[in-house]
Amino acid sequence: MDEEYDVIVLGTGLKECILSGLLSVDGLKVLHMDRNDYYGGESTSLNLVQLWKRFRGDEKPPESLGSTKDYNVDMVPKFMMANGALVRVLIHTSVTKYLNFKAVDGSFVYNKGKIYKVPATDVEALKSTLMGLFEKRRARKLFIYVQDYDENDPKSHEGLDLNKVTTREVFAKYGLDDNTVDFIGHALALHTNDDYLDKPAIDTVKRMKLYADSLARFQGGSPYIYPQYGLGELPQGFARLSAVYGGTYMLNKPECKVEFDQNGKAYGVTSEGETAKCKKVVCDPSYLPDKVKKVGRVTRAICIMSHPITDTNNSDSVQIILPQKQLGRKSDMYVFCCSYSHNIAPEGKYIAFVSTEAETDRPEVELKPGMDLLGPVDETFFDIYDRYEPVNNSQKDSCFISTSYDATTHFESTVQDVISMYRKITGKELDLSVDLSAASAAAEE
Repeated sequence: MDEEYDVIVLGTGLKECILSGLLSVDGLKVLHMDRNDYYGGESTSLNLVQLWKRFRGDEKPPESLGSTKDYNVDMVPKFMMANGALVRVLIHTSVTKYLNFKAVDGSFVYNKGKIYKVPATDVEALKSTLMGLFEKRRARKLFIYVQDYDENDPKSHEGLDLNKVTTREVFAKYGLDDNTVDFIGHALALHTNDDYLDKPAIDTVKRMKLYADSLARFQGGSPYIYPQYGLGELPQGFARLSAVYGGTYMLNKPECKVEFDQNGKAYGVTSEGETAKCKKVVCDPSYLPDKVKKVGRVTRAICIMSHPITDTNNSDSVQIILPQKQLGRKSDMYVFCCSYSHNIAPEGKYIAFVSTEAETDRPEVELKPGMDLLGPVDETFFDIYDRYEPVNNSQKDSCFISTSYDATTHFESTVQDVISMYRKITGKELDLSVDLSAASAAAEE
């Protein structure tokens, strides 16, 4: 271990594994270490016995739930946008060859106590029962504008400079009511709060286009895809990639203490009496707790069920977003459901997560609106975890720390953190201009 590396990565969470893979592909010498004896860190995937051990201690899971090895329960479950940045990273690095993807059946939004399919195109707007007749027409006009919008073609801008005009002004131009604004902003553009309304509209329009383009990729009921056997395959895929490019992996390394010189700059990592030297350290918040601050908490319920969620067209996999205004909350709530169709549970079993940013210490009460959508559940595990963000100056201490995973059930915020970290570590932009047809080949209809 007494060698010098360009980068030492600590923790095998998804973000750390993606960065390890990307940096290895760039030709950097990477050492990747984890204090655990398994891949995944906070974003690991558990079988039934491991799930029980984590939440119920010495209890044994009931036999009625089936074989433990048929379960792959992701601790941070997130769907991928089919045309999104993470899929581009997977193709850019060829990690797609280690994974099989499958389209997700449904994308829904909660409105006035009911759930509705999220309309994303002009055709879907006219069919949607989410809006009245006149509102459908107004929404349809906005969707056509978004579909036709091309940054490089001023004719498609209809006199609007989206780098200056706010999203609120664009929505007002089309006369959209608050309910429509709510589902477009939160379930389609995937904003996590309403700050976007007073920011330039270009970001929201790009997000709407991404959703519609992703939806069109697989002609399915949603814009999302998910790996067969769950996300646990992803860190291992990037680990393989890193190894192919000469990266070194070491699991079960106790302590992993980052060493600093007299100027406060990281120069290596010590474990079991040996120090590996490096120019930069990349890690999750747990490895450098004095360089991060707590910024919130995620509260969630993990449920095992024997049926699909009601009113989702019997979807075997589905996301439901409950916008904050609908619940009188400060943050959105998310429902993730997946099943045997993605090989994460035995036949006839479904795994559902209900998650949100914690606003109280009572997850059972706080998560009730999402839990009520699930119907009868076989087992429920409640959990709260802290969210951290780095407060260090990475230019001074050469430490690049990821943020904790948020409550969202899609990957858009996670991958933005990875892209931002890559930029800081390397000083260059990540090239995501790839042929997306490779993703289609990797995903089963």
